[in-house]
Amino acid sequence: MIFILICLALSLAGITGLQFFYLAYLDRLDKDQKSRIKELERHCQYLSNQLHIAEAVIAEHAEAKKDGGADEGDGDEVWADVLEEA
Repeated sequence: MIFILICLALSLAGITGLQFFYLAYLDRLDKDQKSRIKELERHCQYLSNQLHIAEAVIAEHAEAKKDGGADEGDGDEVWADVLEEA
């Protein structure tokens, strides 16, 4: 009877240790995912800023085209200018 109780206690201790290490593993995954999300948010903000800059440049070229009366084929050149500036 004592032998069975010792085996049961050791198996429960082993399961508890396994759960502890699994919990530590999940905690590490959570930290990694949170840092990855922060990195993606920073990159998203950077891309959003670049998009706003590109839209401003296009609007500026559209204003210049409207005021200056540029040719119809300048649309590709506007995008080329925007891509060169970015």
